[in-house]
Formats: sequence, structure tokens, C-alpha cells
Amino acid sequence: MSQAVPAPLTSAATPPGPLREFWISFSANRGAVIGLWVVVFLLLVALFAPVIAPHPPFQTDSSAFLRPPSWQAGGSMQFLLGTDAIGRDILSRLIHGARLSLSIGLAVVLISVAAGIALGLVAGFARGIVEIAIMRLMDIILTLPSLLLAIVIVAILGPGLMNAMLAVAIVVLPHYVRITRASVIAEVGKDYVTAARISGAGTLRLMFSEVLPNCAAPLIVQATLGVSTAILDAAALGFLGLGAQPPSPEWGTMLADAREFVLRAWWVVTFPGLAILVAVLAFNVMGDGLRDALDPKLKR
Repeated sequence: MSQAVPAPLTSAATPPGPLREFWISFSANRGAVIGLWVVVFLLLVALFAPVIAPHPPFQTDSSAFLRPPSWQAGGSMQFLLGTDAIGRDILSRLIHGARLSLSIGLAVVLISVAAGIALGLVAGFARGIVEIAIMRLMDIILTLPSLLLAIVIVAILGPGLMNAMLAVAIVVLPHYVRITRASVIAEVGKDYVTAARISGAGTLRLMFSEVLPNCAAPLIVQATLGVSTAILDAAALGFLGLGAQPPSPEWGTMLADAREFVLRAWWVVTFPGLAILVAVLAFNVMGDGLRDALDPKLKR
């Protein structure tokens, strides 16, 4: 009698790669996934704004002043979300405003992250009087109300989009400096940094090649949340007339232009406000999901 050949031993299941593991942790938070898709949608709208928008953002129609949305009495399918006080299509201005507002948020975050990483690395490695000077300056900035400080900076530099971006970047800078410094201090005492230092690595190599990659997770989370803060602060400065100037289709500026029509033309205020709300909420919930996925203590 022939003996049965034993079945081959199956190997252990291959563990998921880093990207798949990240996505599993991130997708466990359904709100974060929804926020991610909303952010992707807003980015696509901003990217293809000239193609999607039914009208140019600055085009006026003298026969359509304060026309209501298409589903309301007196509305027209030509202007789905209505028009403003000088006959400009609100939907087209919102679409082009997405490009402007998201560009402001991303630019502010890039400026503040770059400066914050540089100052945080210097404070974490230099220590002593250099660290004290940097951190006390950050503490002074944090003690002042963020919007008030931004208004003061813009008042000194002059109103305008670039000055508003610089003001918001200065306001949010301390968060990145403190996160970077704390992460650097936690990493410099570890064995891999000591081994790199013994092998002859210089300070710059230790900063950018050894320590900084291991500090990236909290910075990514803070940067994602910082985009929403930057959009909100830039919109507030635009509403006060200190940010983007008319006729720019920035959402905060659109709100400022519509203040006098709040009671008789609700749509000119509601839709820009909803755009700001959706964008800020999407970035916030996406940032919460990134925090859960990148922090091992919070992984579900």
C-alpha cells in the first residue's frame, strides 16, 4: 500500500506592508475617510476650476443683480447658486475661491513647517541659551490671541494676500517649533543617534538624515490640521478687509462683500460660509484619522 504524501507546510501569513498597515489604521476611522475624499474633491475642484466653473469669476450681468438660487422663485438654471450684488455667479466664484483658499492654506503650512522644523532642530540640538531664546520667543507668540496677532502683523505690513499669508504663518509657527523640539529631544538620546555620531556623522547629517525622519509623524498630523487653521484665519482676515482684496473670489472676502445683504439675500452669505465650514471640517477629521494611524498608542 502506498502511503499518503503529507501536505506541505503552509508558511505564515505575510505581514502587511507599511502603506497597507497605515491604510488599515486610517480607514478604521470612517469620518477620516470621508474627510479625505472631501479634501480630494476640493483639490480637484481647485485644480480644474477654469474648466468646471460655468462663468468667469469676475464676469458681471447687469440683468441679474442678487438673483436667488435656481430652486427658489425668481431663480435661473443659468446661475445655480444665484448671483451677488453686481451680478457675478456665486457658484463660479466659489469654485475659483477653492483654488485661492486652498493655495493659501497649503502655502502657509509649507512656510510655517519649513521654518518650524529649522528652529525646532536648532533648539533641540543646540540647547542652552539658543534653545531658551527660541522657545521664549515662541511662548511670547503663543500668549497673544492668534487672530489679534495676525491683524497687528497685517496692519504693520499692509493689507494684501501675501502679507496675510505671512501673518498667518507666523501665528501658527510656534506649534511646529514645539513639536519638532520635543521630538528631537526624545530621539537624540537613542542608540541609533549615538551610533551615527560615533561613526562620524556631522550635526547636519544627524539632524536631517537620522533624527528628522523619525519626527515626521506628529509634524504630518499637525500640518494637516494646520491647513484648516490657515484657511480659517485667512478667511477671517479677508472678512476684515486685511487679506485678499476685492474682487478676488476668496471665501472670506466674499463674506465681507455680502455683509450688507444678509437680510434680503441669504445665499450670498450662506454658500461662502458653507464652503469654509466644509473645507475646515474635512481637514480636521482627516487630521484626526492621520493621528490615529501614525501614533502607535492610538492605533485601533
